[in-house]
Amino acid sequence: MAVHSAMSPGPWILKTHPVVRWFFVGAIFLGIGLSLLKLFVDQLGWPFWAASLVQAELCTLLRFLANDRWVFHQDRPAWARLWKYHVANAGGFALWWTTANALQRADVPYLWAATLAVGCSTLLSLATNFLWVWRRAG
Repeated sequence: MAVHSAMSPGPWILKTHPVVRWFFVGAIFLGIGLSLLKLFVDQLGWPFWAASLVQAELCTLLRFLANDRWVFHQDRPAWARLWKYHVANAGGFALWWTTANALQRADVPYLWAATLAVGCSTLLSLATNFLWVWRRAG
């Protein structure tokens, strides 16, 4: 199915452009990711570097499902898209993880470090998601 399909019935957010829905999903997963970091670091006592790796992978898998179905209107997930999404996210994740850990080591509180690092990786993820993973054929 094409990335930019016709407007679907339902709530107003479903009728917005895919980029708007993509950012909306990203904002939701920013909150989920920060909550997981807080759980892993504050409650479970994990080191930040390990907590950030685990929460990023969990959020990547769940965000793929949300983007695949809700943003890009795919009927069902496909292994090929999941693989592309993971490859595309590898660069964004490397940039995010390096920035978040560098900021945290520079005494920026870890939740702020993780949030600020999102800005560094968002443009790369936006480009790879729309221009490669869910690009329209032809």
